[in-house]
Formats: sequence, structure tokens, C-alpha cells
Amino acid sequence: MTDALLNIVKLKIGYTTGKSELPVFSDLEFKAHKGMFIGLLGSNGVGKSTFLRTLCGIQKELSGKIYIDGKEMSGYNSEEIAKLVSVVLTERVGGFNLNVFDAVSSGRVPYTNSFHQFAAEDTEIIERSIEACGLKDHKTRLLNELSDGLFQKTMIAKALAQHTPLMLLDEPSAFLDFNSRHQLFNLLKDQVAASSKLVIVSTHDIDMVLRYCTHLLMFGENNTYEFIERKDVSASPLFEKITGGFYKGSI
Repeated sequence: MTDALLNIVKLKIGYTTGKSELPVFSDLEFKAHKGMFIGLLGSNGVGKSTFLRTLCGIQKELSGKIYIDGKEMSGYNSEEIAKLVSVVLTERVGGFNLNVFDAVSSGRVPYTNSFHQFAAEDTEIIERSIEACGLKDHKTRLLNELSDGLFQKTMIAKALAQHTPLMLLDEPSAFLDFNSRHQLFNLLKDQVAASSKLVIVSTHDIDMVLRYCTHLLMFGENNTYEFIERKDVSASPLFEKITGGFYKGSI
């Protein structure tokens, strides 16, 4: 297999208050490659969101190393990170009078010139991302007028337009209906296959993970974790613990 796109070495994540550390998860270590679609599972508060925020540089790791495409993340500047990692978080931010098209277009800013002018290729990518997320009829709607589901789709379209090899999504299906959840996971699966991306999705939607993801990264209590292929999930004690045993024998 080719070199890992993402290499996590002895990672400790969490928060700092003054001179004190508040670790959430420690001693995390694994490698992930392009072409993987990873479902990140675990109970609330175990550190899934903190992990994703650390991977994209929003939150600094407490210790350990994060390597992206063979280089330590701290060695990249913000513009380089924006071309490597796109992220969809759970927080809903204000739109500042932006419409859907404007928001999705912001995903192309790292590729524009100093005047932030879009080339024809940028516009084509923006339009494709909008259509892929089913937003064609909503392009001119203001963000603050959107339902939670449409807002989430807009942020996913922005991440697609960003054209990064690593995509991180924190509970992207939380506000989506049944059909939209399947459409989203199928879209991400297709992106992994067509563009050789590495996609990591934090979710409680285990049915979607078992149907569409190639791998599972599971966080348990007391810094326990497993990174496995989906086909091995029935033999995983941590998966059984996370799901309360309800999936035992039904996978």
C-alpha cells in the first residue's frame, strides 16, 4: 500500500486551562490511506469532535504528532492546510448575508489569486458541488433562511468544492431525513472512489457506517480504541460495547 495520507503518532488531545491540561484522549496511533471511508464511532463526550478539530488545526494537540501527506501538520501554513483538509463541523455559524452559492464558493478561496477572482474551472467546481448536494434550487437563498438540513448540505458542498484529499465531517447526517442520509453517505463513498480521498465521518448513524464505510475508528472509555476494516466488526468487543450488543449477530 502507498504511504499513508494521515499518520497519527502517540497523539494526546484535549484542552488547556492556564498551565493545566485536560486530556480527552491519549496514546492514539494509526495510519489511514487515500481510498478509505472511515466511520468514527463512540459515545457522546469520548473525544470524537475534539479529534476532528485537532486534525484540521482548529484545536492544538496536547502532545504527539499528526502527519499529513508525509509532513508534520505544524510544518504547513494555513493556506496549505486549506488545500489538504476540509471540514464540516456541527456548529452553525451566522451567514453574514451570504447565500448558498457564496458559501460554497468560499471553498475555492485557497485556489484563487490575491483578488480572490474565480477562474472558469472554479465556477464549474462550485456548480458541480451544489448540484451533488441537491442545492441547485436553493443557490440564492440566504444561509440564515435555511433549515438545519439545507444548511448542513451547504457546508458539505463547500467542503466538496475545496477539493482536498482529506475530508472531515462531524455528525453530517444529524439534521438529514432518511433519504438524504443515504444520499450523503453514497455521495461520500463515490467521492472516495472517484477522487481517491480519505474521508472520516463522526456519527451515531451506525446503519450508515456499516453500509457505506470501509473502516471503523472506534473510541471507548479509558483511552481504548480500535481501527478496523468493516468486515471485522462482528469480532470487535469495542463495537459490541459501543452498540450495547444490539448489533451482535445482525451484521
